[in-house]
Amino acid sequence: MSDEEHHFESKADAGASKTYPQQAGTIRKNGYIVIKGRPCKVVEVSTSKTGKHGHAKCHFVAIDIFNGKKLEDIVPSSHNCDVPHVNRTEFQLIDISEDGFVSLLTENGGTKDDLRLPTDDTLLTQIKDGFDAGKDLVVTVMSAMGEEQICALKDIGPK
Repeated sequence: MSDEEHHFESKADAGASKTYPQQAGTIRKNGYIVIKGRPCKVVEVSTSKTGKHGHAKCHFVAIDIFNGKKLEDIVPSSHNCDVPHVNRTEFQLIDISEDGFVSLLTENGGTKDDLRLPTDDTLLTQIKDGFDAGKDLVVTVMSAMGEEQICALKDIGPK
């Protein structure tokens, strides 16, 4: 009806959800769950019987996959919980900068320069020592809910 153009400010992403719903009673040990807005790996699940008010409850003990903090949650087993989409990707390590960032080689030949070195001391020393020794290193990057962190290291031999 009108000749003027409409401009929309887009503040949303592509619509891919960071989590998906799963019934609490079907989440098992070593699975993933979102507790207090953090992606976690389940280390213990216990289920209580139905009580006077009808719902069996699931008690989850989980560890945050990025900072290692222990979190707990109790959810009725028939209710849905958020489960994060967790992806693991392998990249070859190219360089370590002075300020603690790493430069990684992606599959399509580009570089990824926005990742910090891991906070885990043993992994950190393994990466630094291997890099200083001139070895070809492949790091595994875990990503969930918009966060990324180096979680593992593989040595694929000398350069």
